Amino acid sequence: MRQQFQGPLILDDEVPKASLEDFVSTPTRVVETDFETPYRVDSISGQDLIERSVRSLPEAFEQTPGVLVQKTAHGQGSPFIRGFTAYHNLLLIDGIRLNNSVFRSGPNQYWNTIDTRGLSGIELVKSQGSVLCGSDAVGGTVQAQTRRPVYAAQGHHTGGRSFSRYAEGENSCIQRNEFSVSEAGEYGLLLGGTFKEFGDYRAADLGTLPQTGYGEWDVDAKFEWFLNEDVRLTLFHQQVHLDDAWRVHTTTFAVPFAGTSIGSERARVLDQSRVFSYARLEGAVETRFFDHFSVSLSHQQQDGEQFRQRADGRSDVQGFTVDSYGAFAQFDKFLGKTDLSYGFDFYHDEISSFRNDYKADGSFNRSLIQGPVGDDGGYDLLGAFVHSSIPVGERLNLDLGGRFTYAQADIGRVQDPSTGEQISIANDWRNFSGSARVSYQLDESDQVRLFARLSQAFRAPNLSDLSRLDTNRSNEIETPTPNLDPEQFLTSEIGIKVQTGSASATLSYFYTRVNDLILRTPTGRVIDGLDEVTKFNSGDGHVQGVELAGNLRINDHWSLFGGFAYQDSRVSTFPTSEPILRDEVLSRLLPLSGHGGLRWTGVDDFWIEGLLTSLAVS
Repeated sequence: MRQQFQGPLILDDEVPKASLEDFVSTPTRVVETDFETPYRVDSISGQDLIERSVRSLPEAFEQTPGVLVQKTAHGQGSPFIRGFTAYHNLLLIDGIRLNNSVFRSGPNQYWNTIDTRGLSGIELVKSQGSVLCGSDAVGGTVQAQTRRPVYAAQGHHTGGRSFSRYAEGENSCIQRNEFSVSEAGEYGLLLGGTFKEFGDYRAADLGTLPQTGYGEWDVDAKFEWFLNEDVRLTLFHQQVHLDDAWRVHTTTFAVPFAGTSIGSERARVLDQSRVFSYARLEGAVETRFFDHFSVSLSHQQQDGEQFRQRADGRSDVQGFTVDSYGAFAQFDKFLGKTDLSYGFDFYHDEISSFRNDYKADGSFNRSLIQGPVGDDGGYDLLGAFVHSSIPVGERLNLDLGGRFTYAQADIGRVQDPSTGEQISIANDWRNFSGSARVSYQLDESDQVRLFARLSQAFRAPNLSDLSRLDTNRSNEIETPTPNLDPEQFLTSEIGIKVQTGSASATLSYFYTRVNDLILRTPTGRVIDGLDEVTKFNSGDGHVQGVELAGNLRINDHWSLFGGFAYQDSRVSTFPTSEPILRDEVLSRLLPLSGHGGLRWTGVDDFWIEGLLTSLAVS
């Protein structure tokens, strides 16, 4: 069952799940039931986000099998999805890339710029591959779906909602307010704003952790105009700002735990902001070449600034601004029983970067050639894709797809790590990725399905890979590396899905082959007291795992749910073969883990839930 256009009469996009046939759109870019897709899909509804009351987007995946959530600091979190994090996972906002060419390796802070209070749901497709979404879709592809206006069945509707959260251990409060006005079949407007204030965290046996608090505010607006019953124009705008989010572990404010040591810096404070807008025209129009279309134009500006003060009083301020301009088009044609989707996407980044150094007395010392990444840079990512879903007989369905991608980097100002002089970097790459997936219906009542897939993924070197000049970990500095090749990945997966009137479950095994992984390697040089590391395409290996998730509705009030995951990996690096735990990209594999819960739901949405989580840490 596939749908191509979500019409105007949406009473409420936050209603609790009424059935096990949850509709998803991320796996194939069309709307179909989770059960039909030849993928492992994890959906988190808007109601789930409210009930879990998560603080940030990464924390929403803490109950997702196969995902490990790491928080470097209170305002900086990053999920490890099937062993991959940072720029090896792709984050989409209503189908548009949040990822840009400045994303760095290792856990980073950029996913914290998504306000979960402004979302109607989240979809995670693990190891999807690059055919539909392009570069970076390696460990997982996440779709953050923003809230829509609320419509009555007919006529005018005005309303709103308010959400409050207080956490004593975090010494924090979150307040979200929304206003919606609409006319069914004509227009709809949603305005929302969220204020967040986090104080210093209080941890058991450690007391108050200094400088772990920060402030944040978010605003968003969405306007929908129905040109007719089949065509809709959407205008969306979103802003977020995080203020004074410290990275405490490098400073003297760090609190030792389980043998860890504290840093020597007096301060390392991060501010970041993001402004995102798009216009989208979509609808159902029958022509010779397509029956449904979706065309988008977008702009996103991301700013980051860091203040660091060293032990001797010297300080520096560095930062960057990235303007990302995007265009996306998808067309769908129904050819009898066959569904055909094709289109293109294009993203252009313009990057400026700076760093100013100051003496111990606070006076200005110098301006460097670049900041954390090269200055006066540009990055283009152009892709064209085609995808087809073909029934073979009564029970077998075959999905085939392919994508061609062209990536280009042109960086005007980069500091040569050897000479300190200004250089420039220019390079380009081409890639073709393919995928094949099958779904087989085992029984006539369609309650059990087998699925299998083979999909390619890649990640083109970005501006961060090529030109980063910034501290890495606590005692390293990463320097520019002009000549890098794309990383290549091949994922095979097999699984089974079960869906009855009262239960659902998914069991799957995956194996991802890794080639030309970009790894950081010590050079032996010391720069300003830090060990220099540079990058090579030196990693070849694999990551594999088993995942199980399911739920059982016992009756109208009681339900059981749970999940299990196991992961294993190894990478061969030049000149030796080391366990994956020595590799910075796949260094945080999820340990053997599981969770289970029991839920009671009463009248008027009153509920009680118990959850047990287990990690086998060696």
